[in-house]
Amino acid sequence: MPGLMLFGRRWVIGSDDFVFPGAFELFIRVTWWIGILVLYSIHKGQFNCTGGGLLNNYLLILLILLALIIAALSSITYTSMQGTISNPGPRKSLPKLLYIRLALYIPELIWAVVGTVWIADKRVKCERAMIDAIFGTVIVSWAIIIFTLVAVFIFFDPLGRKTVYLADCASRNLESSQSEQLFFNIKKRATRVWEKRIRLLCCCIMQNDDHRVAFTSIAELFRSYFSDTDLVPSDIAAGLTLLHQQQDKVENSKDPAEVLIQPPSPPEGNDLEAELENAAHYMKFAAAAYGWPYYVLLNPFTGLCKLRGFCCRNNLAQTEIIGSDYLNMHFGSILQMTGLQNRDFIHISFHNKIFEIPFFVALDHQKEAIVVAVRGTLSCEDVLTDLSADCESLTLEDVLENGLVHKGITQAANNIYRRLINDGILNQALTIAPVSCALWTLFCLSDAAAESSSPKDNKTLCF
Repeated sequence: MPGLMLFGRRWVIGSDDFVFPGAFELFIRVTWWIGILVLYSIHKGQFNCTGGGLLNNYLLILLILLALIIAALSSITYTSMQGTISNPGPRKSLPKLLYIRLALYIPELIWAVVGTVWIADKRVKCERAMIDAIFGTVIVSWAIIIFTLVAVFIFFDPLGRKTVYLADCASRNLESSQSEQLFFNIKKRATRVWEKRIRLLCCCIMQNDDHRVAFTSIAELFRSYFSDTDLVPSDIAAGLTLLHQQQDKVENSKDPAEVLIQPPSPPEGNDLEAELENAAHYMKFAAAAYGWPYYVLLNPFTGLCKLRGFCCRNNLAQTEIIGSDYLNMHFGSILQMTGLQNRDFIHISFHNKIFEIPFFVALDHQKEAIVVAVRGTLSCEDVLTDLSADCESLTLEDVLENGLVHKGITQAANNIYRRLINDGILNQALTIAPVSCALWTLFCLSDAAAESSSPKDNKTLCF
């Protein structure tokens, strides 16, 4: 449904998104109002202490103010419950109610300041219980005000005014040149807004040229995706939930006879068992690529204790380890999950940046294979690699027609390929222990990256 229009601009919230927040605040306000009423009733006529006169007026006006706020919240919550996603007509009066509610923040702010001044006054000599109650009231008042300011910051749309201006210009039938210039400016502004949002979300990672290119690419992707839609985040969440429910409904209603129109030829029993055995065996390598967080997740009570012995060793591996591995936790978990020895690892990389995925190369003597395990999405850098979803042309020697591929995954695959082939890592592995095949374990983001970067010969297998 379209975003809410307030103060002549669009906001990133719908008119049906005030039900649960309104009900939650209504519960707090009603509880607060009842507590103040009980406090005033118990101490009525006993405000003879120093500062008691101001306290009596403070509680009376606070009761009236809370009653007005409760009435406004009740109206907002009830109105937001009306209509449907596709029928916002019954909620057309919601902006007026929100104006009333926002106007009530002014006296609430003033009264919160008054309560703060009263609490800070050292000359007040009232009962301790009464002072504590007013202190709690002041804390709740400021918490709600701060929460409201944060909500305004979250749901504020920097392009809201542009959207209204664009709709107004479209109704005036501007000339083609004016329309093109207007759309270009709006697209440019939208790209900058999305880029600032992404930078804010990824403020904890070090930013370089690759990051800036990825931020711009992702910003353009989001801008192009949301440019012709008037949706709010709750609509997307509701759509994904309904889609999931619909998929479950379809899957549960399928008749097994309809699923298998033509029964497949029965596979060879030995081949199927061998494939399942290989999948289970190499799944250990795929999971080990995630390092100690995944190992601790699988062993929540004993994981850290088992890894404790590896933290005190200085030279765990007899090969170069690239990237940070604080206290050898990552490598220790890889040893635990794969069951290999230190000498079985040819190359280990924990280096993680945009388009650069951690992986390791190991010798599997049990299967006589070289295992290249590539980690999937785990860090913020991996998420940015996933979201760099521009299309790039891919040229393959044995394929007549070129195809379009995911830009981020392709660059990650090329980085792995260069390090394995050009840096001689695979040749080093074959020199140390010639094996029958090279096998790649894949997981999530690494599925496409590893399969794209694997050497295409008859000695390469991918799981």
